[in-house]
Order: sequence, then C-alpha cells, then structure tokens
Amino acid sequence: MNKEKKIYVVGIGPGSYEGMTGAAVAALEKSDVIVGYTVYIDLVKDHFAGKSFLTTPMRKEVDRCVMAFDEAMNGQTVSMICSGDAGVYGMAGLMYEVGANYPDVDIEVVAGVTAATGGAAVLGAPLIHDFCLISLSDLLTPWEKIEKRLLLASEADFVICLYNPSSHKRHDYLKKACELMLQHKSPDTVCGIVKNIGREGESSQIMTLDELKDTQVDMFTTVFIGNSQTRNIKGKMVTPRGYRDV
Repeated sequence: MNKEKKIYVVGIGPGSYEGMTGAAVAALEKSDVIVGYTVYIDLVKDHFAGKSFLTTPMRKEVDRCVMAFDEAMNGQTVSMICSGDAGVYGMAGLMYEVGANYPDVDIEVVAGVTAATGGAAVLGAPLIHDFCLISLSDLLTPWEKIEKRLLLASEADFVICLYNPSSHKRHDYLKKACELMLQHKSPDTVCGIVKNIGREGESSQIMTLDELKDTQVDMFTTVFIGNSQTRNIKGKMVTPRGYRDV
C-alpha cells in the first residue's frame, strides 16, 4: 500500500514553543521533514529532535514550496512552517498555487496564532470591534494600493493592525502611513506597538497616533491603531464592543 503524500502548512505562532497550538505541535511531530525560512526553523528545531530540516532564505518562497513538494513525492511527510498563521500573510496560498502541479500531494493547513491576536493580548483588547490588517511591505503590493487601503480603512473608522511596518529600505513607511491616517483619524487616537511578540525581548508601548508617527519600529514590530472609541484603560489599549451600562 502506497504511503499518503502529505504536507502540513503550519503556523507556528509568534515564536515561542508555548505559543504554538496543539495541532501545530502534533503536525510537526508527525512529520519526517520540516521546511521553512531559516529564522523560523531556528525557532523550532530544538523542540523536534530527529527531524530533517530544510531551509531557504527570504525571497526564495517558490523554491521552498517546490522543495517541500519534492520531499512529499519521495514519500516523506512534510511540514512547511510559517510564523504566525500560515493563512495570514503566510505560505498557505502559495502552497496551493504550487500544489496545482502536484495533484497527488494532499495539503492540510494548520492554524496558528497570528501577530494581530498575539500582540492584541499583550496590549489589552484593541481588536474587540471591526478591524483590518494591512501590510506596509510593498515587495508584492504597490505602495499606491497600500495608500488607498490605509485611507479608506481610516475613513471607515476601522481599528487597523499594521504588519511589516519597517525595514532597512522602508524605514519611513510607518511615518508615511500615519500621515495618511491622520487625514481621517484624530492625532489623539490611541495606538500601540508590540515588538518580538512571544519571543525574547518582547516589549510593548501605548501612545497616540501623533506620537506613533515619529516612533522607531522594525520588521519584528506589530502596530495597532485604534478607532474613535478606543481608550487607554489602566495602561491597556481597549476598543469597546458597544455594550450598554458599562
């Protein structure tokens, strides 16, 4: 009987082993080979002894997917790992696209804790009402489209969570984003940032949108911009759901 050709696409959460879901741990334990970006492999390899680990650098995502499918075709049970949730700015979509060329391989996506919810827990409760996620990376999305999304989300009074707010080449993108959002949001809008969610060196800060504009962040920072109702309650960022008599 032929062994099933199987790939799990696994979100490993913010970074710590404790932050992984039980389903994610189970998928990695069932796998013969774990494939991922080098940084993410380094986060998990000490917890899964006896596995084979394959890595590719950033911007080699398609090669990484092909590597995973080749291993599965050779009879290995494979996990493709991503930080956070594989279906939120992760590898799940690309795996299905590449997987169209490998009809014999079964793909199963395993959910993880994305930075939005992991960071929200650190800050308090900023995502209790309608919110949207926007990545400031223009590697795959034109900046003009990102600008439009920032403007419309601000006009609609969404809580906004920003991924990839900065890099060596995009050091001023958060400032530019804040200037756009200030066209529709008050300078006093409650905001928060969390760095290194679930990892060594985790830190957080609550501030106003006007202060956020001049705040230094990096690629490991997740940024939260409140809506018009978001408040700072005892040092926590809280967006009311709208219950009466509170």
